[in-house]
Amino acid sequence: MISYENLWKMMQQRGISQYALIKKYHVSPAQITRLKRNESVSTHTIEMFCRILNCRVEDIMEYIPDEET
Repeated sequence: MISYENLWKMMQQRGISQYALIKKYHVSPAQITRLKRNESVSTHTIEMFCRILNCRVEDIMEYIPDEET
């Protein structure tokens, strides 16, 4: 699973709100919802967030292996 938990931490550190993402950076609310749910997004979206936050990919997303049963 890909987790975007670090994205929200990075946004808080940079002082960028979800409202700013939508209004200033024209990010779709649907994309924000997908990220909140740890659903798949395009590499274009990841690149856009890296540009907005001035960070690396690994600063905003993390691979978490599924637990084997």
